[in-house]
Amino acid sequence: MLSALQHYAFCPRQCALIHIEQVWQENAHTTEGRLLHETAHASGGRMRGGMKSVTNLELASAYWGIYGRADVVEFRQEGGTWLPCPVEYKKGRPHPDHDADAVQLCAQALCLEEMLGVSLAEGALYYGSTRRRQRVTFTAALRERTAAVIQAVRALLETGVIPPAREKAACAACSLKDRCLPGVSEDSASRYVRKLCEDEG
Repeated sequence: MLSALQHYAFCPRQCALIHIEQVWQENAHTTEGRLLHETAHASGGRMRGGMKSVTNLELASAYWGIYGRADVVEFRQEGGTWLPCPVEYKKGRPHPDHDADAVQLCAQALCLEEMLGVSLAEGALYYGSTRRRQRVTFTAALRERTAAVIQAVRALLETGVIPPAREKAACAACSLKDRCLPGVSEDSASRYVRKLCEDEG
């Protein structure tokens, strides 16, 4: 799924918990995000100023083996061709510390390019906190990064191995923090079990 790519680029362990363990938990951040997506989808398709907007559009790429939905795809007519521009809605603000949102958007572009036989130069990320769009150029580097994430997610799902927790600042806002336990390392868990056995021995 396209969402798995975003999850992996943000945190491989989060991706594994959601897409292998089927763990999901709502918090204020995920609820706000869900409502923002529902608002975007509810607007429906419309035509304005020579641009056609389509919401909740199903996407798929047989070549990459990915699928999902785009929040909004705007079609602008250039010559005799309608060129699509994917727009992904996010509840927060731009994240300079990771490229997860850009990877998800680029994957949407890969699907659109295959489905429609076009080449896309850019898309946009709309952030609810700033109420502004951020243009994302589909550079060769971003396309390579997206391809690498697709391969990494496929390998993760095939092995079924849950990556170890790596605590970082973003963990504080993650809805899966209580299930992931980022502050508990493998070493500390081993020490805890040993101490438990010693106490009972």
